Amino acid sequence: MSKSIFTAVAAAFVMVLGLIAQPVLASGDNYAHHVVFHVDENDKAKMNITLNNAANLTKYYDAKGQKVDIEIVTYGPGLHMLRADTSPVAARLETFSMEYENVAFAACGNTLKGMTKKEGKMPELMDLDNVRVVPSGVVQLIERQDQGWKYIKP
Repeated sequence: MSKSIFTAVAAAFVMVLGLIAQPVLASGDNYAHHVVFHVDENDKAKMNITLNNAANLTKYYDAKGQKVDIEIVTYGPGLHMLRADTSPVAARLETFSMEYENVAFAACGNTLKGMTKKEGKMPELMDLDNVRVVPSGVVQLIERQDQGWKYIKP
């Protein structure tokens, strides 16, 4: 291979590498981060850590002019976080959901069925706009990760 062809191929290779090596994250409002947290323990301290993490992430990315979508998936004993009658963080959730509209909550349908069977009635979830029931908390975590969401377990 002649030196000029080799130089041209090498230059093209370096240009392609330069394009590939560009940061994937674009700055500004055009990029949204996606983060899913998981709560599977009826532990007030861990629930508060999760809420603190969600608040801190929101503030961090807001300061950078970027968006972050957060979902907190609750299942097993962690579903108590969203129960109207047993939530150890109920008062905080009332104000949290109004302040952080980018944070959604998912309650495990399988856990709700189990609690209903055990208690003889369907547990009432907190009346928050950003709470929804998903068929399975574990499946929700898997699907969010398959969609590229970053997974955090506090």
